[in-house]
Amino acid sequence: AEFETKITELKKLQPMKHLRDERNRLLTETDWMASQDRTMTQAEKDYRQELRDLPTTQTPTLNEDGDTVGITQPTKPE
Repeated sequence: AEFETKITELKKLQPMKHLRDERNRLLTETDWMASQDRTMTQAEKDYRQELRDLPTTQTPTLNEDGDTVGITQPTKPE
């Protein structure tokens, strides 16, 4: 029973871990926007802030196939 409880607990944490992993990957892709030798546009600032806010604005879940669903990513500025 303890083992099953732990598995259930870990499954509940998986969607948020996936969200954070993807958010971190997207932030890393945009690090160049924040380099010291350029000025970020407001759209770039907003996008990076929206990425940082994802864990507090999204409530991802797992579907019946075990895939993470319920995440709406912000739109990357052009």
